[in-house]
Amino acid sequence: MVQQTMSEYSSLLSDLSENITNEDLDQLKSACKEDITEDQSNTITSSKEWFNYLEKNEKLAQDNLSYIEHIFEISRRPDLLTRVIEYRTTVLKISEDDEIDTKLTRIPSAKKYKDIIRQPSEDEIIKLAPPPKKV
Repeated sequence: MVQQTMSEYSSLLSDLSENITNEDLDQLKSACKEDITEDQSNTITSSKEWFNYLEKNEKLAQDNLSYIEHIFEISRRPDLLTRVIEYRTTVLKISEDDEIDTKLTRIPSAKKYKDIIRQPSEDEIIKLAPPPKKV
């Protein structure tokens, strides 16, 4: 099973790579600039290198795709996002119903849970003192 999942994962990355142009790559790298320094970003010249970098830095694995789902979402690439979600639901058998995990709440499919995530009460909100006056 692990071997099959690995090859499905490899073909997913390969499929995604074929649909990412150099222009797209710049946009994707820009979307994750908090996680990739400018120097490192400059050395990444292909989507395969980008995926390798994310794997090395534990942002991507065959059973952890939430980071690239988020990046594809904010980069407005629903075509790539759909492929990843399809892989997740068919290969990993993780459906949207299993996505209550907090790190997934920024993914569009988790929006249906937004009413469940409660707002803090008045008592729980930390009040900040006003900034000191300049003399």
